[in-house]
This record gives sequence, C-alpha cells and structure tokens, in this order.
Amino acid sequence: MSNIKIDQSTQIRQGEELNLEKLNEYLSTQIPDFGQILGIEQFAGGFSNLTYLIKTAEKEYVLRRPPFGANIKSAHDMSREFKVLSLLKPHYPRVPQPIIFCEDESVMGCQFYMMERVNGIIFRGKDALKMSISETIMRKLSENLIDNLADLHLLDIEKTGLINLGKPEGYVQRQVEGWIGRYEKSQTDDIPAMLEIAVWMRANMPRPQAPAFLHNDYKYDNVLLNPDDLTEILGVLDWEMSTVGDPLMDLGASLAYWCEDGDGQFLKSFNITWLKGNLTRKEVVERYAQKTGRDVSDILFYYVFGLYKNTVIMQQIYARWKAGLTKDPRFGGLILGIQELSKMAIKAINRRNL
Repeated sequence: MSNIKIDQSTQIRQGEELNLEKLNEYLSTQIPDFGQILGIEQFAGGFSNLTYLIKTAEKEYVLRRPPFGANIKSAHDMSREFKVLSLLKPHYPRVPQPIIFCEDESVMGCQFYMMERVNGIIFRGKDALKMSISETIMRKLSENLIDNLADLHLLDIEKTGLINLGKPEGYVQRQVEGWIGRYEKSQTDDIPAMLEIAVWMRANMPRPQAPAFLHNDYKYDNVLLNPDDLTEILGVLDWEMSTVGDPLMDLGASLAYWCEDGDGQFLKSFNITWLKGNLTRKEVVERYAQKTGRDVSDILFYYVFGLYKNTVIMQQIYARWKAGLTKDPRFGGLILGIQELSKMAIKAINRRNL
C-alpha cells in the first residue's frame, strides 16, 4: 500500500545524548519491574521537544524532554504535556498511555516524561515525493484527519477536567499579543510583513467562540497511522501546546500547515497536504463546520494567525541557532520559512480568503 515504514528511531544526534547511568538508576526505582535500559535511540522528526526511544528487555517507551539550550519554559512544559495525556486518556483513545513524569532535574538537567510507544506510520513532508498512495486513500485520510480534530473539539471540557488547562476568556487576544511579543523578543532580521500582519490581527479580532480543548499543533506528522489501513488514525502526538480556548485557533493552526500545490516550496517540503487526493483548505473548513456546527465566517483571521504563530516558532528556533545555542544544521534554513510564511499571510489578507 505504501513504501513508508513504521516511524523509526535512529542514532542520537551529537550533543543530544542522555545520561544512561542516571536514567537507569532513576527509572529502576520508580517503575516496578522496569529492568534495565538496553538501548536509547532518537526520533529524528520535529524542531521542538526531543523524543527518544527507550528499550528494555520487556517493553519500549518514548521519552520526551525539552531541547538543549531552550529557555522558553512555557513552550517546553513537560509536566503540562504529561497532565494533558493523563486527562485525555480516559475519554479519548488516540493518545499513548502516560507512564511517569520526572520533575527532578538532577536526573537529566531538565524535567521529562515517558509514555508507552504506539507503533505506527507517520507521514512526513520529506517523504512526500516517495509516496505511492492512491488519491482515494489520501482523500479518506484527510477527511478522517479533520473529523478527528472535530472529535477533540467536541469533548466535554467540564466533565473531562480539561477546562483546568487554560483560561478561555480573552484567549484570542492573549494569543495575538503574546505571539507578537515573542516575535519582537526573538527578531533577528528586518521582515516588514511581520509588522503588517501584527497590525492587521489587532484590527480584525473575531467574535468569541464557545471554548473547547485545543491540540494547537495538529497536522499529519503529529498523527500515527495504522500500517494496515493508512486511513485509520491510531494516535495523536505532541500535546505540548494544548490548552482550552477558541477552537478555530486550532483549526487555523492546522490550516497554516495545510499547503496546496501552488504554495511555496519551503512549506511543501514539510507537508504532504499538497499531494493529490487531499482536501483543499476551503474543503477542510467546510468539513469542519459540518462536523462541529461552528461559525467559520471569520476563518481568514484564524488562518493568518496560524501562519504568524508558525513563523514566530521558527523565528525562536532560528534565533537560538544564530546565537550558537544549538548546532542542528536544519535550524539555519528556517529563515527561508519565516520569509515564505509571512508572505503567504500577506497574500491571504490582500485577497481576503484562504
């Protein structure tokens, strides 16, 4: 069906090694019958929190920790991500079982947590040109991807306790001002489009929506697919930015990743949404509205904000690389993405649609 294999771990990148002795000592005292770690490898995807495969004789676990050199604690809050998984698991089946959270920074120099490993396929943008997936399968998968986002937004935030993860009142304005502030603190280059977008967002705040639980980084490479049925989503990963607020902010974040065939090469290199069979951005919005009953008339704002936020995230990582705080060579090329996404936002504003 596909030449894309189950998501594989590889050799740990230089400078991102874990202290095996300390980790073994800690886990053997905290988890009954844990045994000993026989091997540690690293999952290569992503630009944010680091993800490792922990192998014992009996089981495989996934360990998550903040990136080396990061000092943005709110964006790399391990305790929060662990809490989200713990709250979701009884009500939403597509999350790994959380195992343990470690707040003792003497073990690894930071907080971290472990969860069960769910074996599955992750569709990453770098694999797009190698894929041999039919348009029919791609269509069904893209529909299921949006339906699953709708399922998350339809969770009862009061009954699940998810309401305690955030303060939905004034969420949109806080987000806009917060991300503008983050850009100003991490700015390294003169990009006039970023100032123009900030002015436009402040002048075009949407009407408030009833709050829901948000993933806030929902895209293809954060979902695990069934190797025997590529249209089935087995798990959703990377809950580090999840919260409670306006659900269209979540949809806008997904739309900001959702590139089409005519979009720029940088965004296409990180996505598979431009492959034939996928829904268009317009179709994504229409399907979401049908599934949730939400008013999507202000979706342009949310799309522009999603592009802006993704640009700022790249800017923060690029600024760390430029300052020499991280050596990962991938980060140096993010300046191209910062320029491309900011231009996409301006074009959407000028044409007044997605």
